[in-house]
Amino acid sequence: MRIKICGITNLDDARLCVDAGVDALGFIFVEGTPRYVTPDAVARIVAALPPFVTPVGVFWDHAPGHVKAVAEQCGLGALQFHGDEPPEDLQDHHLPVIKTLKVTGTADLARMAAYRVAAFLLDSPARWSDGETRPPIPWDVAAEAARRHPILLSAGLTPANVAGAVRRVRPYGVDVNSGVETRPGRKDERRVRRFVAAVRAVEAAA
Repeated sequence: MRIKICGITNLDDARLCVDAGVDALGFIFVEGTPRYVTPDAVARIVAALPPFVTPVGVFWDHAPGHVKAVAEQCGLGALQFHGDEPPEDLQDHHLPVIKTLKVTGTADLARMAAYRVAAFLLDSPARWSDGETRPPIPWDVAAEAARRHPILLSAGLTPANVAGAVRRVRPYGVDVNSGVETRPGRKDERRVRRFVAAVRAVEAAA
């Protein structure tokens, strides 16, 4: 089970997450959102990461040239697209691509067939969080998707509910942001460690 913690804005939080045992860190390059971070800042953070931790860049309807430039500057290991990017716009990237889908029901999974990507991240259609935890997506719908595709389960996950989500959905991985924060862009050590421990406990019991 892969664990990605998104919305990293500083080196201290990156190191905390790595020490807790996460597999990937998400950096949001979407201007005007609560956890936006500049490419210069991300490049410095990524340079300090140990091997085998994947830095993921989060983009939203950015031009392919911009995405390529940021990925090269920062040393990204994967790309996550959170907007309305059509399938053809995601074909020419040389890094693994994660496509975010906003999910309210089974009908929202129909778009998957058109994309050729490494994984899908299933998220809530709710607006970007300003600190509050968003409601989870329907886990039965996510479980259906996980039987057919590599799925990263997101939206509304917390240390208290992630174990139940993993048991229900059996995703490839989980993604958390506001559920382990003290405020937007600042991670809470206790919550991060509890979240990771809850996921690993489900794995150990499987």
